[in-house]
Amino acid sequence: MKIHSSDHSWLLLAVLVILLSFSGALSSDDKEKKTKSVDKKKEVTYDGTSLIINGNRELLYSGSIHYPRSTPEMWPNIIKRAKQGGLNTIQTYVFWNVHEPEQGKFNFSGRADLVKFIKLIEKNGLYVTLRLGPFIQAEWTHGGLPYWLREVPGIFFRTDNEPFKEHTERYVKVVLDMMKEEKLFASQGGPIILGQYSAVQRAYKEDGLNYIKWASKLVHSMDLGIPWVMCKQNDAPDPMINACNGRHCGDTFPGPNKDNKPSLWTENWTTQFRVFGDPPAQRSVEDIAYSVARFFSKNGTHVNYYMYHGGTNFGRTSAHYVTTRYYDDAPLDEFGLEREPKYGHLKHLHNALNLCKKALLWGQPRVEKPSNETEIRYYEQPGTKVCAAFLANNNTEAAEKIKFRGKEYLIPHRSISILPDCKTVVYNTGEIISHHTSRNFMKSKKANKNFDFKVFTESVPSKIKGDSFIPVELYGLTKDESDYGWYTTSFKIDDNDLSKKKGGKPNLRIASLGHALHVWLNGEYLGNGHGSHEEKSFVFQKPVTLKEGENHLTMLGVLTGFPDSGSYMEHRYTGPRSVSILGLGSGTLDLTEENKWGNKVGMEGERLGIHAEEGLKKVKWEKASGKEPGMTWYQTYFDAPESQSAAAIRMNGMGKGLIWVNGEGVGRYWMSFLSPLGQPTQIEYHIPRSFLKPKKNLLVIFEEEPNVKPELIDFVIVNRDTVCSYIGENYTPSVRHWTRKNDQVQAITDDVHLTANLKCSGTKKISAVEFASFGNPNGTCGNFTLGSCNAPVSKKVVEKYCLGKAECVIPVNKSTFEQDKKDSCPKVEKKLAVQVKCGRDKKN
Repeated sequence: MKIHSSDHSWLLLAVLVILLSFSGALSSDDKEKKTKSVDKKKEVTYDGTSLIINGNRELLYSGSIHYPRSTPEMWPNIIKRAKQGGLNTIQTYVFWNVHEPEQGKFNFSGRADLVKFIKLIEKNGLYVTLRLGPFIQAEWTHGGLPYWLREVPGIFFRTDNEPFKEHTERYVKVVLDMMKEEKLFASQGGPIILGQYSAVQRAYKEDGLNYIKWASKLVHSMDLGIPWVMCKQNDAPDPMINACNGRHCGDTFPGPNKDNKPSLWTENWTTQFRVFGDPPAQRSVEDIAYSVARFFSKNGTHVNYYMYHGGTNFGRTSAHYVTTRYYDDAPLDEFGLEREPKYGHLKHLHNALNLCKKALLWGQPRVEKPSNETEIRYYEQPGTKVCAAFLANNNTEAAEKIKFRGKEYLIPHRSISILPDCKTVVYNTGEIISHHTSRNFMKSKKANKNFDFKVFTESVPSKIKGDSFIPVELYGLTKDESDYGWYTTSFKIDDNDLSKKKGGKPNLRIASLGHALHVWLNGEYLGNGHGSHEEKSFVFQKPVTLKEGENHLTMLGVLTGFPDSGSYMEHRYTGPRSVSILGLGSGTLDLTEENKWGNKVGMEGERLGIHAEEGLKKVKWEKASGKEPGMTWYQTYFDAPESQSAAAIRMNGMGKGLIWVNGEGVGRYWMSFLSPLGQPTQIEYHIPRSFLKPKKNLLVIFEEEPNVKPELIDFVIVNRDTVCSYIGENYTPSVRHWTRKNDQVQAITDDVHLTANLKCSGTKKISAVEFASFGNPNGTCGNFTLGSCNAPVSKKVVEKYCLGKAECVIPVNKSTFEQDKKDSCPKVEKKLAVQVKCGRDKKN
């Protein structure tokens, strides 16, 4: 039937009236809900400048925080402090071996409650980057891949391998479908604005390239409404965005592989992760700030700090040789406390960049090179007052003058000054205005009562049934169920073998691929050996006394975690590989391939679960004598440390092993592996408050080494109550003095001047001024000393401004400290160093 145009118009009008009538019948509440539902959904796209969220370009300051490395009770404060530090995005990995430790059996509860973690981030008004993996590295055991995956027939990880792709696709869909069901993607109104997939294409050549193309198709086929990124993958297939990892991506990143992709920095390493045997290592906040300012000055619009909070590798979750404490020098330390000045200086950087936001996102970039050491990068929107400049001095030794738009600026050595209006310096990467803190470990009065240690010693097997003709590979033997694998073999020695030779006693020689080893011969403990993170292989060699007839050799192979990086991880091997007796009358006796070996996984105490209350009664405990052999379990009870501050246990007097509190795995400790400075890499081990009860907490320790001294163990309370300031008189005043209004940078107050700000945490107040000097003091927070120049009234002035206050502001200028109007050292450029102690009033 043909409809005339006039009839067609009438019909459309009638339909429109009906629809309007129906909408009018909706209640006001229904309308509001409908509007809110529509408004919450965010479209996330990108172009060559930035990510675009709901039509708005964004500068993104992101920080890596990993949910399994802290407790759900800690998450709210950590996320809150991240937001207060100027972040607007949280990045987290998804840990496959946490969520699917057994094939087909998933866990998303407790520390593995990914949904709860993301919803807490959303509650704080922050975005999320979901680093899906499936391989994550992250100094996490097996790079986050579950052990069972290693035993899938024919599998090769992270390449165009059908078994790997089959299991990867199943896992990826489980995680992403869960996020979708919970409406956590931005396209559904949730906080997840970006996905990240990890690959390593180069090692696998064509198969690697095919794999990353497959991975890209997989995640994009799920139509989740968010962009996806690959780091360290310069040829990431469209529409994947290639991104940078490293310390100085402003100089090392070749840039996006297409003009329509933004410059994203997915890992800016805030420090160096630690391995057992390492000395202390730090990355200065001045270097981090410089690198971020440089990246943003060169078209960068996204940075992620890896890590912003490192946390703790609880239980046996760390990768090989990696310490239990993870990225402790991040802006939020292991305990979730603000590590100053790293936290505050980066917060000020974010404030400064936000003042430049319009210019960076909409301005036209320009570059000038006044000299070999200096550089000017600025963004300007023609026809407006919108302009922002970055003045860089790349001279690592001396300050440089830069002339820009008729004005001269002095830029300190290797630093960048930020001018959000191309006129006013509001921040310099090398000048720290924020306060400093020093961490204290205070011995608990309540927890450290006389410990009544009881012990249970493992039986060392002399002969385990087995028919292996070589020592079984240790990863495959333990299957990540334990750190420990036993090896036994027997061998006969006759009189000719024992005939004396000029070389003296025969030698037992064991070559191991790692990680550590304990050795017994005929029931006598011979000692131990170990490798390191850099050189895992080692040789244990020792003169031995053999007996005529049958001799029994026992070895305990020890893991410190699985490998976490590199290609062909499924073919990495470790443990004892070659065993021989040297110097026998008949020559060298090779025990590796000429003897049958027995193997056994783990300790009896592990099998019986004696680390927890319900397993204690399964063995007979005896009172500690003080002369226990190795492979001994220790247990005692203690009361929770006073206050609600973070708590830790110091493992003084111990060797190497594992710690549990109330059945919860605190982590691996290794006190006997000393750094080149002669100290253990880690002494204190975090015990989250959620692990503790007010009274009678069960402490269980498995100690590998003999003759330790558990009586030296103590519990400590952690605080950052030592607060300092260290500011030069010519530093740029804090960026907090400035705001942007009507496209202009304006001072919030009429009087913009340099101040030192000191602030106690919580309800604490400044109870003492421990150091103050306006002159040329030396040292760092916690270790200041007077220099050759000092204003005598320094301490008196600081006490006047600060004592008894929760927060104080001290003007940093000569008139404040030279009250007698005399400058005893006029040629010295002054700095103010202050150290105060925070504490609670007795009332509090």
